[in-house]
Amino acid sequence: MTSTGEHSLRFVVEKWLEFNRLKTVRVTMFGRTLSGGRRYVCVETLHDNEKLALFFFRHDDGCWRVFPPAPTLPAMAWERLAA
Repeated sequence: MTSTGEHSLRFVVEKWLEFNRLKTVRVTMFGRTLSGGRRYVCVETLHDNEKLALFFFRHDDGCWRVFPPAPTLPAMAWERLAA
């Protein structure tokens, strides 16, 4: 089980971008996906004088990850009727 801090966007951005106080990291885009309305954030920083951008997606468990959540597919349930 992960701690609450490991669910935060800040924790994941620092982990992926090896954040230090000399680098500037900024949010350049955010919103919700068209399919499912899940949250996403794009962050940018400079690495070796080149712009680096990463997208982070919020999953149902509250964690932010660099891959989008699996789509929610329609499902049918078969209920047994009492005779």
